[in-house]
Amino acid sequence: MSTSSVSKGCFVFKPSAKKKKKSLSVEDYFIRGCEAADNSEIRFQLCQDLWNRIVTETQVLQDELNRKILDSLLSFIRKCSSTRQHGAPNWGSRMRASEIPTAALVLGVNVPDHDMTFQSLSDLLRQSVTPHVASVQAKECGALKHLIQKLLGRLMGTVVSVEDEDEDDEAEQSSTRLHKGAHCSLSTLCDWYSAKTKKSNTGTPGKKCSSPLQEEQPPIIIIFKDLESFIPRVLQDFILICSRYVDHLPLMFIFGIATSPSTIQHMLPHSVSSLLCIELFQSLSCTQHLSTVVDKLILTPDFPFKLSGKVLQVLISIFLFHDFSVRNFIKGLQLALLEHFHSEPLSVLCCTKKTALHNVTQLTRQDVERIRQLPSFRRFVEKQEPQERDNLLTDDTHLKNMCQKLLKDLHKYHKNYYPILKCLHTLTSSLPRYPLGKHIRELHLLCLGKNIWETEDYQSAMKLLRMLAKDELVALLQRCLEILAPVKSERMKKALVQLDELLAKFKQPENTSSENDAAVEEIISPVKNLQKKTDLFQLQKTLLEMKESRRSKKLSQFEILQNQTLEFFDCLVRSFLCPPESQPLNEVCCYSSSAVVRRHLNTSPRTSIQAALSSPYYYLKNDSLKTEDGTVSNSAPDICIIYKLHLECGRMINLYDWLQAYTTVVSAAEGNDPDSDSFGQVDEVKHARFIRAVSELEFLGFIKSTKRKTDHVSRLTWGGC
Repeated sequence: MSTSSVSKGCFVFKPSAKKKKKSLSVEDYFIRGCEAADNSEIRFQLCQDLWNRIVTETQVLQDELNRKILDSLLSFIRKCSSTRQHGAPNWGSRMRASEIPTAALVLGVNVPDHDMTFQSLSDLLRQSVTPHVASVQAKECGALKHLIQKLLGRLMGTVVSVEDEDEDDEAEQSSTRLHKGAHCSLSTLCDWYSAKTKKSNTGTPGKKCSSPLQEEQPPIIIIFKDLESFIPRVLQDFILICSRYVDHLPLMFIFGIATSPSTIQHMLPHSVSSLLCIELFQSLSCTQHLSTVVDKLILTPDFPFKLSGKVLQVLISIFLFHDFSVRNFIKGLQLALLEHFHSEPLSVLCCTKKTALHNVTQLTRQDVERIRQLPSFRRFVEKQEPQERDNLLTDDTHLKNMCQKLLKDLHKYHKNYYPILKCLHTLTSSLPRYPLGKHIRELHLLCLGKNIWETEDYQSAMKLLRMLAKDELVALLQRCLEILAPVKSERMKKALVQLDELLAKFKQPENTSSENDAAVEEIISPVKNLQKKTDLFQLQKTLLEMKESRRSKKLSQFEILQNQTLEFFDCLVRSFLCPPESQPLNEVCCYSSSAVVRRHLNTSPRTSIQAALSSPYYYLKNDSLKTEDGTVSNSAPDICIIYKLHLECGRMINLYDWLQAYTTVVSAAEGNDPDSDSFGQVDEVKHARFIRAVSELEFLGFIKSTKRKTDHVSRLTWGGC
């Protein structure tokens, strides 16, 4: 567009209407770059449906685990509130009027999981106790004024000024909210609370309160999410100030503690802690939480998606050695689920049995060839007769029919695997030194790796089980009976009947008096011969008779039943606890790329940074940076050149020599004549670029300044990528 005019002026042109760029959906990101895009939409839908089921199950599980401690907290807060309202003697005798009720909630070191617990707690408190609930974190409360500002803003729903009152008008004008700016002090909160309670009391005259939210003075609950991270002085001053307003504000505190309740004593002196009436609440340990999650999400046939032993070991190792976070463990499970459906075209069969049988009929010619290339299917084909082998390799229809049969067998395998695994864990989890692991996840990992019955630990566990007393063995069998009872499988029903018969025999009275007398007589008779005078030959003969008599001793009824029971369970283990890799088509539902999971969840930032600085071509995709033999091009970014030059130095790096080497490399990159006088000369631009690159390298932690030599820096790393 152009405009002609005699005089100078400013002309405004409205921009032409352009279509807004359409943002990509999650499905688009999933399909882009996906293997076998012809069925990618179906796989995305299966992945999304399965993940929604896992999220729902996880939420229900989280609520069940937190229900006990949350109910205890609600009971404590209601009791304290009623004491303040009506002066109830049961709690008032323990709490003085000047004390602030405080709940010390010990949640454990799994800090990433605390947000979910506090969110559930806040929601429950707002629904059933009081609408006045505020949560604060240490990172936003570096000073006392910031702490009070955050609390007043979240309780009053207004903009709170931490400066002088003259700036309230400016804060109000810059805010988009309808509330007016408020001065940062607890007296402001007192005025707001009194006005709030008067308004609620005069709203419906003559009407009695029917719920906790309609009380005359609902409490004000302040949640300190991470008590250990708060500055002790800030917390002490805040508690001292709050104690002055106890008569006007029904304050209550909830301390979120990750380590130990003794943290309160370390952070607060007695003069401050005496102002609090503290009640201790202990949450479920994170390892118990993990065991429950593994049992509900992994050790169940309800979810067709499975993890291989190596992937599960990576997730559990990250949990045990990094953060103890069940939330991050579930995120790792989500990553494995997404990677499986994204990278495995045959994951279209990872669904319920009915849907999988239908999807088999829709497989394309390329999918059929992928099935033939599966390692488990190839092992299965090698075991077949020659004619059957040829049909599976040439006839697609016959292969689809066989796939339907194999998928049914795979679902049956998972349906029978987990009950027997739980029974074996029940029998061995209380044995000395835990030969098969204390937790069921440890036993599951052993079963995923190899045939469990071929290991020495399994043989040791069987020997220890033979040493159990009758009442202990009967109690374990009763628990196994409860595990097998809900399973709807023909083979499990037969096993249940046999186990029930064994239990009935154990409960029958033993008639072993005559057997014991005969056995004792057999042992005593050779001993009597020893009392007579005899020679060496006769003594040897008598000792051999005693040894043979002990070997030929008749077993008691309990020992016979004990041997039958252990043989029964050994047969079940050998039949149903084979590794998943032995099952044909296990790849369609089992994710085994542990390296991908480890790379995404347990990354090494320094290694990645070193790789980027050493090989910038693979990150910038610039052909001019492509080199051989691991060298760096002289046209690479300044920080890459600086990094490469610093690798050639020792522990101490001379900055002047470093600058000269850098200038020489940059001059060659600019195409200057090496024979000219200006080649390698340091100018202001090159000097500034060098200083900037060195500062970036120091920020990344490769070098640091040193006081030993003023013109040197100290190197912090050794070697390249």
